[in-house]
Amino acid sequence: MPIEKVAIVGVGLIGGSFGLALKKAGFVGEIIGVSRPTTIEAALEHGAIDRGAPIKDALGESDLIFLAQPILRILEQLPEVARLARPGSLVTDAGSTKAAIVERAAAAFQDSKARFLGGHPMAGKEGRGVAIADDDLFQGAVWALTPQPGSSTCDVESDFRRWIERIGASALELSPQEHDRVTALTSHVPQLASSALAAAVADGLGNQEHLRVAGGGLRDMTRLAGSSYEIWRGILLTNPENIREALDLYIAEIEAFRDQLTSPELAERFESAQILHKQTRNT
Repeated sequence: MPIEKVAIVGVGLIGGSFGLALKKAGFVGEIIGVSRPTTIEAALEHGAIDRGAPIKDALGESDLIFLAQPILRILEQLPEVARLARPGSLVTDAGSTKAAIVERAAAAFQDSKARFLGGHPMAGKEGRGVAIADDDLFQGAVWALTPQPGSSTCDVESDFRRWIERIGASALELSPQEHDRVTALTSHVPQLASSALAAAVADGLGNQEHLRVAGGGLRDMTRLAGSSYEIWRGILLTNPENIREALDLYIAEIEAFRDQLTSPELAERFESAQILHKQTRNT
């Protein structure tokens, strides 16, 4: 069954970009937004949605329901979504961690005639809100999917996967646990490392006037420090064990660099780091 109507719950940067990307890729169905009135107004002006509606109405008539809210809000709302979703519809999300969401969804959708498919588009921008939504946000991005083990692919899910490709992303299937372990290393620790470095420099400088001698390296390394704690709170609360393990690895490397500052052995660490840097540029 082709997707003819989409409900986007949370029309911010990701939700708004999804609506814009669908339209750019040729989606001719209706896109309904569920958000605060001010957000709906901005999303309409930006062209990300066709109309706004209360959650009960939007979910009851949509083939695809895209939950693009913060993680904790998704977790809170999943039972209501399962109850309101139209029979035969597909519910998916954009949460940055997956194990907690998939576990909650398994319980919430147990008696529902709708289906849930965990998802995480690996894309974003500095800043928040539909005002900076971008129809090219997902171009070249990986869209992680975390289906239930042993589940078959329904028609709506097949069409959703096709739309992922049409908007320029590529789907990658992972278990929820594998997703959270990998993103702890590749996304969550980089954020914490950037914020920690910025905090360390702020504490160590003493005189803020000395920031005038900072070069591009500090700006590059602290770019992620511009993110607010509120954006990351749900991630930290739902993936603490994996983040701690990843931080332990990072701290061990930092200590090795410190201990080998004057040793030729440090060259090997620089070389392995350069290899990974090149690999990230080629993916």
